[in-house]
Amino acid sequence: MSKGHTIPLLHLAHLLLRRGAAVTIFTTPLNHPFISHSLPQTNVSIIDLPFPENIPEIQPGIESTDKFPSMSLFVPFVNGVKLMQPSFEKALQNITIHSQINCIISDAFLYWTQKSASKFNIPRLSFYGMSYYATALCREVVSNGLLWLHESADEPFTVTGFPWIKLRRNDFDDPFDKLDPRGDHWDFIIEETNATQNSYGILMNTFRELEKPFEDYWAQNCQPKTWSIGPLCLAQLPKNESLDSINKRKWVQWLDEKLAQGSPVLYTAFGSQATLSARQLREIAFGLEEAKVNFLWVLRKNVNFDLIDDGFEERVKGRGIIVKEWVDQKEILEHETVKGFLSHCGWNSVLEGIYAAVPILAWPLMADQYLNAKMVVEEIKVGLRVNTVDRTVKGFVSGESLKKMVVELMEAEVGESLREKAAELAATARKAVADGGSSWSALNELISEVCREKVIVGRSSDRRSHVEPKCFFEN
Repeated sequence: MSKGHTIPLLHLAHLLLRRGAAVTIFTTPLNHPFISHSLPQTNVSIIDLPFPENIPEIQPGIESTDKFPSMSLFVPFVNGVKLMQPSFEKALQNITIHSQINCIISDAFLYWTQKSASKFNIPRLSFYGMSYYATALCREVVSNGLLWLHESADEPFTVTGFPWIKLRRNDFDDPFDKLDPRGDHWDFIIEETNATQNSYGILMNTFRELEKPFEDYWAQNCQPKTWSIGPLCLAQLPKNESLDSINKRKWVQWLDEKLAQGSPVLYTAFGSQATLSARQLREIAFGLEEAKVNFLWVLRKNVNFDLIDDGFEERVKGRGIIVKEWVDQKEILEHETVKGFLSHCGWNSVLEGIYAAVPILAWPLMADQYLNAKMVVEEIKVGLRVNTVDRTVKGFVSGESLKKMVVELMEAEVGESLREKAAELAATARKAVADGGSSWSALNELISEVCREKVIVGRSSDRRSHVEPKCFFEN
């Protein structure tokens, strides 16, 4: 129940609908409006499960991670959500009375759905909102004990299975960046990993041509089977052109004006979850102002920027705009005048940047973003990385340093070569999801497999005649 996890699942639901599947989405009451607004399809069933009451540390009204006052609530939240399991199973029981369920597609973090699926003899597919690169590197460094070779979290080590890659413990987020990772968060990761390994398969939001060495590594060394079915952001969801959504398109009008002026724009966004300090926000403002570039900066709603830098918006008026509303990021990145993306490198953002052929200035803040940033800069070479003051992975970024990197991305020859590389990958991504492409074929194979076989927790038996595929999402 996080926007970065929900949105790609909605894209996947749309792809399944286009292939004739019957789709039911399980959600909670406060998440229902976002889902129904994002996927206005009459042939989608949406079932609300009651959100658990009295989860320790979680205030009433918080049913998704973007509502957190702090990401420190993540573990209490995901563990508390497990209390939904009886309601989920009751709903499944009611459905199976009337119809055959071919599979359950569940976010990997909702690990308890694997046991529910097993009870009903339904194959569970774990959805991973991560790259093969991040997933494979996590598996490799943990299984070989590489994370705990050095006392210092900034001491580099060579990754055994990928000898051209050097990592530091600080390239990982909590709890992997700790010398002793044990605790509630680590226990959750073990539960989630075990549930995925006992599932029928994993769905990966990526395409083979982007991550072939890492997809091959997984196929040769890991379980269960994976299907690469992305980039899911290329699935065009039906537009819900309500007056409200039209009124929120003022930033697109601003981009149109910049295009008419022949002025390239830097899009700046750090996702819906990461929190930056007031001091760091002031440095970002300084860097954007001093770089003299045009920029569209999306901030979280709860950030009162006037308290951070009163007068900033007036000083940059005409070449900079701050937006505090939910935006269609893909629409912004695809705008012809957007030529750079200052990003936290969430995996969805990386894929959207690639598809739009927009090079990335990587500033990772949490989770798998540190690994995604390395992939962007070192592996697929479609971006640059911000420099921290102390040269560590998670250090403070000065406005002066940011200014230099923004100018390099937007104005120097380096930026142009990155745009050319991004354009090549964008073309490859379009081929992957087009008819006959690698992702198109993988999704078709998946549908055929779950419709053809009676599957029992990771293995298949007893052929049955073809039935309309029914896919159930828990998010």
